[in-house]
Amino acid sequence: MAQQVRTGRRYLRAFVSGFFIAVPVTLTVFDRVACVARVEGASMQPSLNPEVPGDVVLLNRWSVRNHQVQRGDIVSVLSPKNPQQKIIKRVIGLEGDFIRTLSYKNRYVRIPEGHFWIEGDHHGHSLDSNNFGPVSVGLLHGRASHIIWPPSRWQRIKASLPPNRGPVDAEEEEG
Repeated sequence: MAQQVRTGRRYLRAFVSGFFIAVPVTLTVFDRVACVARVEGASMQPSLNPEVPGDVVLLNRWSVRNHQVQRGDIVSVLSPKNPQQKIIKRVIGLEGDFIRTLSYKNRYVRIPEGHFWIEGDHHGHSLDSNNFGPVSVGLLHGRASHIIWPPSRWQRIKASLPPNRGPVDAEEEEG
């Protein structure tokens, strides 16, 4: 009986010590490397969420640790309107680019240093830079790299710009 108690305690001790190592390691991985997110709403249709219940994407946090994104990337950012909410949008322009806006207060905007321009693919159904302007790279949370659910939509997400979106020439902006 005493032997069983010692064995039970040994297993409990091993479990507890393993738990206190596994939890911080797991949290660090989710904080620094990758996490998953459910895409809700119609703002990224048809690229993401073409049907209910919607897509679940893998957010690569490691690739954006230095705030490096490219035009066409689909990114997760903290909402400039509600910091408690994360939104998923496509990067249309980077710092220094001139952007022809769709419904912003100015028809053309030069993206300031440390900012980028994001838009949903489903214009008119998206709260994006056309509503709140350029977004600080400090709000960047992750880059959507893969659709992981549902299984019928498993795929790598490639960076691409929608037709007629992206930077314009400075001469076009002035004209």
